[in-house]
Amino acid sequence: MAVLVKTSAGEIDIELWSKEAPKACRNFVQLCMEGYYDGTIFHRVVHDFIIQGGDPTGTGTGGESIYGHPFKDEFHSRLRFNRRGLVAMANAGPHDNGSQFFFTLGRADELNNKHTIFGKVTILYTVYNMLRLAEVECDSEERPLNPHKIRTTEVFSTSFSLAQELLNFYCL
Repeated sequence: MAVLVKTSAGEIDIELWSKEAPKACRNFVQLCMEGYYDGTIFHRVVHDFIIQGGDPTGTGTGGESIYGHPFKDEFHSRLRFNRRGLVAMANAGPHDNGSQFFFTLGRADELNNKHTIFGKVTILYTVYNMLRLAEVECDSEERPLNPHKIRTTEVFSTSFSLAQELLNFYCL
């Protein structure tokens, strides 16, 4: 399964790991399909660490899951915060997952077993677009002065279908 997140910094292709994090993936996909993230901002940028979004209030305190309550963390022994481009659930503590998520900008071992990793950014140019989200000036509370936003999202059944669609778009 894959999601294409269309942002003001460009498109970001996310490959979802539904076997390792089924609840987080189902939540993210359903929210994308409902247009929940459309128009939301990336409200927190910590340079060389993370870019956070998914809060419809834009404050970092909002958002809810499709389950009607926060859902439990899903940790997998093979999934570690060992590189940039990972996609994970943002939370305020254990088992407090709602709609907020973040992209990693590098290795972040301190996040292991604290945040559910549910995917990764794929395709080189979309990794570049993800990095562009962090190219903003922030205030002392890590809030961008001119935040990037999610314009819309598209869900694809497999990353192959996304790759084929991108190939058709750029080659035809």
